[in-house]
Amino acid sequence: MSEAPGATIELPGYARTLDVPGGALRRAWLHAWLRLTVKRVPLLGADIGRLRSLNLARDERLARADPEVRLTAADVPGVRAQWLEVPGSRPGRVILYLHGGAFIFRFPRLHAALVGRLCRRLGARALMVDYRLAPEFPYPAAADDCEAAYRWLLDGGRAGDGIVIAGDSAGGNLALVTLQRIRDAGAPAPACGALLSPVVDFTLSSRSLLSRERSDPMFTLGGLMAMRSFYTTPERFLDPGVSPLFGAFGGLPPLLFQAGACEMLLDESLRAAARAADAGVAVELEIWERMAHVFQALPVPQARAALDRIAAFVARHARWAA
Repeated sequence: MSEAPGATIELPGYARTLDVPGGALRRAWLHAWLRLTVKRVPLLGADIGRLRSLNLARDERLARADPEVRLTAADVPGVRAQWLEVPGSRPGRVILYLHGGAFIFRFPRLHAALVGRLCRRLGARALMVDYRLAPEFPYPAAADDCEAAYRWLLDGGRAGDGIVIAGDSAGGNLALVTLQRIRDAGAPAPACGALLSPVVDFTLSSRSLLSRERSDPMFTLGGLMAMRSFYTTPERFLDPGVSPLFGAFGGLPPLLFQAGACEMLLDESLRAAARAADAGVAVELEIWERMAHVFQALPVPQARAALDRIAAFVARHARWAA
């Protein structure tokens, strides 16, 4: 099977188009709010410090702190990371979670809530990596931190098949880069990977970047071009460490891709899933109707259903029985 062109989702055997009823008004309100507070904010030449402050305010508005989520510092040498635990977390079940944020932002409350919900479903704990951010620390700083965190888990005596790697957006990029790096190094692979709207192609050559620019409530092409300039330089756009779509997929563990049907980055998941399938990887691809980028973090019914499906995928491949 060749790389899937454009926005087609006719990918027999591993692609599904999904939806659940309800939440239309909430979704419409959220998309309108995102258009006003995210899509219309220019990034080129922006003051990154000011944007980070604005995003922290959005983070507090979008996510409520869960009093049962417990965060404690993890002693990963040279890397900031936290353990996230919920009631029922089992030490032997570890999710290495790599947050999104265009490689330049953190959304601590939003991601703690998202990962906490996933941990509840799986009876797991998560190692959340606060990797170094661009532009202060451009590529490969973030990728180095994520690989170091995975190796720290292995060095602590955890078997690879007792670890799951997951990430959203920029974190999905870093999850796939980490999987390719540890495969190339011959290190034990995790049980599986879950990639939520990953960024995989810095050349910005996906058709959906144009076909879905109007429907996407978060991004513009100009904004995406600015984001990539903070992370690396043009001569690296084809480097698999930056654009894992152009890396080798053979030998990777089972992968689940989820993306929203109205997001500009839809084809990133389509193309990566097709590459994985071509390489013989056990892959599943889910396109969620009328959903935006990383909708799993939003308070809509589709988010709950998508997390249920992620948990089922992980439980099946990591053999984490209830």
